[in-house]
Amino acid sequence: MKTITYSDAEARENPHGVDARGLYDSKHAMVTHMYIKPGEQLKKHITPVDVIFYVLEGTGIIEIGDEKKEVSKDTLIDSPAKIPHCWYNESDRVLRVLVIKVPKPEGKTKIL
Repeated sequence: MKTITYSDAEARENPHGVDARGLYDSKHAMVTHMYIKPGEQLKKHITPVDVIFYVLEGTGIIEIGDEKKEVSKDTLIDSPAKIPHCWYNESDRVLRVLVIKVPKPEGKTKIL
């Protein structure tokens, strides 16, 4: 059995400048833990694969395509491949989001 904790996970470099740590990486999928501080946001981008977001803590705004919605803890969000999306933390608390990409992307994320 393999286990990993957030504090032991290696930070992944990313164009958004947020704390993103890889929790799982195989040929089939990737799982990343994002820690988005108050006032931080991701740059709008497109991923070549489907992305599933699960809010672990806090409240944030998710934008996918032309839709924007405030979401909070214990919410799962489905983000289809090749649709622009981004996150905003306009709250005064930390936003923690689990990011699951399936299948593991072979292409690169495109920043808009």
